Amino acid sequence: MTTDINTKSPEAAAVPPSGPAPVKRVPQGHKRLLTRRDRITLAFMAGVPTVLHVALVWVTALASIALAFTSWDGIGFDSIKWVGLDNFKQLFTDNPQFWPAVEHNIIWFVVLILIPTPFGLFLAVQLDKNIRFSRLYQTAFFLPVVVSLAVTGFVWQLVYNPDTGLINSLIGANKPGHYIDWIGDPHLNLWAVLIAASWRHTGYMMILYLAGLKGVDPSLREASSLDGANEWQTFKNVIFPTLRPTNTVVLVVTIIEALRAFDLVFVFNKGAQGTELLSILITNNIIGESSRIGYGSAIAVVLLVISLAVIIPYLIATFRKERRA
Repeated sequence: MTTDINTKSPEAAAVPPSGPAPVKRVPQGHKRLLTRRDRITLAFMAGVPTVLHVALVWVTALASIALAFTSWDGIGFDSIKWVGLDNFKQLFTDNPQFWPAVEHNIIWFVVLILIPTPFGLFLAVQLDKNIRFSRLYQTAFFLPVVVSLAVTGFVWQLVYNPDTGLINSLIGANKPGHYIDWIGDPHLNLWAVLIAASWRHTGYMMILYLAGLKGVDPSLREASSLDGANEWQTFKNVIFPTLRPTNTVVLVVTIIEALRAFDLVFVFNKGAQGTELLSILITNNIIGESSRIGYGSAIAVVLLVISLAVIIPYLIATFRKERRA
């Protein structure tokens, strides 16, 4: 009886075929997206600015609030004396420069919001039309914002010079007996400084509004044009309402610019003879031979309260309207 050579025995059938064995996958677990070096770099990049911000902004602000209720000449911490509300009482009743400074800060805000802000919006609308050399115009109008305020003050001092200044030369007021002292006259110097501040603020507002206009949906303009609206009607009824977030930013920036105004006035005449500002009073009381840090801190607290009292309610009302919409 013969055996079939093609018939495989059970032992042979049990032997696996030749070739590489299948690789068994071992679970690797959760793969980390950041390496140890990445985490250290991220912590350094986020930690250093946070520490600097807390130390230079929050700690100093809280320290100023605490010092506002003390009397301190800045020499040694042992000389700090608690005086309660005496600094504020003296500020509101005995300081002849305080209320004029508050009035000048309010005038500064009103002028900035009524003159350079609408003019900056006008320039932004014109430049948004993609006219020729628009980039050149943007650079020219924005250049005063880039230049330091101190440098701007020195430039405008040359313009207002009573003898060789541009303005007096143009109007013929640079002759003896006909001089117009734009900086020394207490009835003129505040308005002269405000013209310089408005020159700079216009470019700032132009850039903010131009950025807002670039975000407007072009289909809104097309739909308004199809409805027969002219350019002014389109802007008033369609474009301007969409700029509400930009208007919020503009208002907050203008309030901040009006309250922190310092450089131009200090370069012009150090805040004397009709140009008193709260920031100037703070500097004069804190820095100097007879420094009154507690009294200067009280003025700084008043400035902080004024800014927060104006900005916070407006922001709350604006955010509520946007949330309802």
